[in-house]
Amino acid sequence: MKSSELRDLSNEELAAKERELTESLTLLRMRLRTNQLDNTARLQQTRRDVARAKTVRHERTLKAQG
Repeated sequence: MKSSELRDLSNEELAAKERELTESLTLLRMRLRTNQLDNTARLQQTRRDVARAKTVRHERTLKAQG
């Protein structure tokens, strides 16, 4: 997911997307530990998507503070 796509979301949608990505990351980590994960690149991509979502949320917080 690109940062521009995240910036187009509303605050509520962004928070929901971040929760969804975090849950997905948890499931991927569990699958990795139990050797059920076929594509390990998804783990890194999901981790980066979570970081992007948090960055966009933090930017909005800073912008709102002035």
